[in-house]
Amino acid sequence: MGLVNAHPELYPGDIIEFPRNKYFSHFGVYYGERDGVPYVAHLTSRDSDSKLLLFGRALKSTVKLDPLNVVGKKYKVRNDLDEKHPPRDFYSLVKPEIDEAIGKLVTYDILFHNSEHQATMFRYGVKKSEQIEKVYAKIVPTWKSLFEKKKM
Repeated sequence: MGLVNAHPELYPGDIIEFPRNKYFSHFGVYYGERDGVPYVAHLTSRDSDSKLLLFGRALKSTVKLDPLNVVGKKYKVRNDLDEKHPPRDFYSLVKPEIDEAIGKLVTYDILFHNSEHQATMFRYGVKKSEQIEKVYAKIVPTWKSLFEKKKM
C-alpha cells in the first residue's frame, strides 16, 4: 500500500483516498474538471480538524467541492468495493446527488458518517468505511472488557 506521487488517471465518480496519518485517511469523490482544475467532492467539518475528537460526534459538516490539490497532494484511487457493489452512473445519479448535497449541513460521526462513508454513499449508494471497521474490530474487545470490569 505504498503511496506514490505518480497521480493515477481519474474518472468522475472515482473514490480518492488522501492519507492523513497512520490510522486515518480523508476520502472524496472525483467530480471532474472545471476550467482545467480537477475538483473533489468531500465531506468536511466546519470545525477545524484539531477539534475533532476520535469519537467526535455531531460536528457540523458539509459536502464541499474543492480543487484536488487543496484537499491533498498525495492520493490514490480506492474503488475497492466495485466487485461487491456496482458503481452508480456518475452523470445521472452521483453528480446530481453531489450537487444537491453541497452546502447542506450533515452530522459528522467518525463511526457512522465520516468522509469515507460519504464517498461510498455517492459511488455505490452504500455507506461503508473499511478504515473504521478495522479500528472498530480492535476497539470493541477493549471496550467490552472495560464494561465488564466496571460491573464487578
